[in-house]
Amino acid sequence: MLLGGVAGVLLTAAFLTVIWWPQSEVTYRSKAPASVAYPDGFPHVLELVHRHTLSGRHSSTMVIGRSPNMSYGHWVDIDTVLGAKGIESTTWTQSGVRVRFPTGHELFVPARSFLYGR
Repeated sequence: MLLGGVAGVLLTAAFLTVIWWPQSEVTYRSKAPASVAYPDGFPHVLELVHRHTLSGRHSSTMVIGRSPNMSYGHWVDIDTVLGAKGIESTTWTQSGVRVRFPTGHELFVPARSFLYGR
């Protein structure tokens, strides 16, 4: 009886892990143009990452950084409605990056937020 209870708990835990485990998809990627050189000397990239689980949970995060795999950088949580519609355009300048969404919303991230590996 005890063995059956333990097995049930383990199966339940495995099932919950599978349905809540996030799947990630990069839905937008923009590289800073070579004409915009930042003081840290690295090329920078912006990605919009959409995460979802089998249980139906969704989230969107914008990551700006210099890491090729984007594991480190400046992370900005984006409202699920905006993230689902994607990004319309990005404009890179010395002072930062302006992101435009199809809804008409704009977001400006100052360069100091993502320079030097932040």
